[in-house]
Amino acid sequence: MKPNQLNEASGVFLTDQYQLTMAQLYFRMGLHETMAQFDHFFRSYPDYGIHNAGFCVNAGLDSLLDWLDTVKFGQEEVDYLRSQKSATGGQLFGDDFLSWLRDDFSSKAINLYAIPEGRVIHPNVPIHVIEGPLAVGQIIETGLLNTVNYQILIATKAARMKQSGRDQLLMEFGLRRAQGLGAVQGTRAALIGGADFSSNVGASRIYGFPPKGTHAHSMVQVFMGLGEGELAAFQAYADIYPDDCLLLVDTIDTLESGVPNAIKVFEKLKNEGHQPVGIRLDSGDLAHLSIKAAKMLNDAGFPDVSIVLSNDLDELVIWQIITQIQEEAGRYGVEPDHLIKRLAYGVGTSLITSRGDAALDGVYKLVAICPDDAWIPTLKISENIDKTLNPGNKRVWRVYDNRGNATADLISLHDEDIEHQIPLELRHPTLASKRRLLCSDDIDHVETLLVPVIKAGKILTDRPGIPDIRKVRDQDIECLDPGVRRLMNPHIYHVSLTRKLWDLKQSMVRKTLADKEN
Repeated sequence: MKPNQLNEASGVFLTDQYQLTMAQLYFRMGLHETMAQFDHFFRSYPDYGIHNAGFCVNAGLDSLLDWLDTVKFGQEEVDYLRSQKSATGGQLFGDDFLSWLRDDFSSKAINLYAIPEGRVIHPNVPIHVIEGPLAVGQIIETGLLNTVNYQILIATKAARMKQSGRDQLLMEFGLRRAQGLGAVQGTRAALIGGADFSSNVGASRIYGFPPKGTHAHSMVQVFMGLGEGELAAFQAYADIYPDDCLLLVDTIDTLESGVPNAIKVFEKLKNEGHQPVGIRLDSGDLAHLSIKAAKMLNDAGFPDVSIVLSNDLDELVIWQIITQIQEEAGRYGVEPDHLIKRLAYGVGTSLITSRGDAALDGVYKLVAICPDDAWIPTLKISENIDKTLNPGNKRVWRVYDNRGNATADLISLHDEDIEHQIPLELRHPTLASKRRLLCSDDIDHVETLLVPVIKAGKILTDRPGIPDIRKVRDQDIECLDPGVRRLMNPHIYHVSLTRKLWDLKQSMVRKTLADKEN
């Protein structure tokens, strides 16, 4: 691979071939500059097999903005497309279309509305809305889905792990198990969703976080191979990193060798005026070993050093560890809550790959076109009724109940002012018999979720850093009902349509089916 080839694959050519062939069709039909609107949303929460999510955390918008800035057709891109041949050997893409791509195509021709990063999001709610020339909106579909879907998936997984670990320190260790350079965006999403730090040096540098890590088993093995042993390895590490000493204690025998040797090193550090950081457990029964190690550290005068747990952790394993500690610690004279508060977690494979559900079913669908001056809603009908689109130019609202909790996301048509339409009728997206009526006494407030991000190519909003995005995440998760936050069998969060949008959808379905019969 030549040095620049990876960059060539990550700009405008981060797309599928059919986006380009459709764009040429629109060009041939004179539709390429017709204004169109596309919605990006996902259809269902991640399902990890024995458990599933009850909410997702939005992530990826900042990366999307960076990618959109690279989406352009230069002469090299045009020459490559010109080299493509049809089945009969002719030129697949015509020169007139290629000239339009080179001279007139611009990703800056779009308007983008988005739910900000860090916000809690739910199925079928538009997360990103693209308005722009039809061919432009078509070509950017794949790159948008590639950039954003994965980050939502990882941010959601990280949020669940942070929740199950009771907000204790969470470190992302997934670089070696990630899919190539996807680890960079994966680390960013993890940092948004719940990870406090990452071992990924490059990503940590980009996103402004100090990278974190300990040492490997191989360091102890080296000293063992040289005949000097585990204690000498620990001491060498402490001598070089006296104020950052966190020792991996399970290379030989955690309780008979590792923890006792770590205590000897910690005592020497303490006598020299340094504060040891802690130990790391990477194998075995992590809950039981945490309790026994905590007892040994407490008795030695180190009741507050950290105990970092790693080795194939996910949200359920973390939850099980905490449950076991609560049940078992007292028998060994260890106070459970104090131990839980000194735990930290290093999570790798399960987080960076979203083990159990490795792909978000995020989709990008045409919902309206504007051939003249008025938007015309469009519809896609599916035999699976849940996949029938919500048509038209829309807005998204979050309704908070009289406790201040988020109780529903309400999708309306763009010209509806929900804040002044109380009482609110909330309609199930597909089932006519399911509806709710919320009166003023039921509602604390209503807010709009989609905000303008790009207008005619100009970015209108600030691009917040990850610390600010985390604050948004925390506020949104706190506003969820505890049942929605459950790790297992979460309560269903309601996503509803207004009566006006419901009526439009049903009338379009009836008309489409009637036209089919005729």
